Amino acid sequence: MSRDGRALIDGVTVEVGRSDRIIALIGPNGAGKSLLIRMLAGLVAPDEGQVIWGGGPPQSARMRRIGFVFQRPVMMRRSALDNILYALKLAGHAAVDATERAHAELEQVGLSAITHTFARNLSGGEQQRVALARALVLSPEVLFLDEATTNLDPASTAMIESRVKEAAAAGMHVLLVTQDLAQARRLSDTIILMHRGRIVEEGPAEEFFKMPGTETGRRFVAGELLV
Repeated sequence: MSRDGRALIDGVTVEVGRSDRIIALIGPNGAGKSLLIRMLAGLVAPDEGQVIWGGGPPQSARMRRIGFVFQRPVMMRRSALDNILYALKLAGHAAVDATERAHAELEQVGLSAITHTFARNLSGGEQQRVALARALVLSPEVLFLDEATTNLDPASTAMIESRVKEAAAAGMHVLLVTQDLAQARRLSDTIILMHRGRIVEEGPAEEFFKMPGTETGRRFVAGELLV
């Protein structure tokens, strides 16, 4: 993927859906993390190469098996509950089943008391929890999180992390873009470090944080600015 002669994503290969449940995609600003995750989710088409889902190209049926939570939650002009019910309706769930599932998911993210509150009147942390509930209520095979806890209050961050870990423990695969190394250490099984549109290091999270295998990794973990 290039723009104006500059390679934004260069020679990257990523596989999601192996034994590792949570992959953290880390790196400095401008490394290409958000662009890569959008390409994998089918939101941006690559200039070269391809994205393969289940052995074939992305198709609408496959794309319905993913969930995506952005850094800035997009709320419809409806209540918190109706935001989730709308997603279930589009997926073809019957009204009674959809209502039960929506209430249960809101309870899972600690929002059962605000189900009928206008979603856009909620705090940023509450809106992001609604967005996570809306993604998880469809039981996707893969959940993409693009800096989903950036600038959130500690309680919302803890709730989101807890729910993501529960989903992963239940069998969901998670690809997490984060600038928070402590969060990556808490959540991930695997670390992918990107810099200048390339993957410079990939491996088990525990090993990466104990002893990065590259100079770039050592500098990044030490808090040095990568340019």
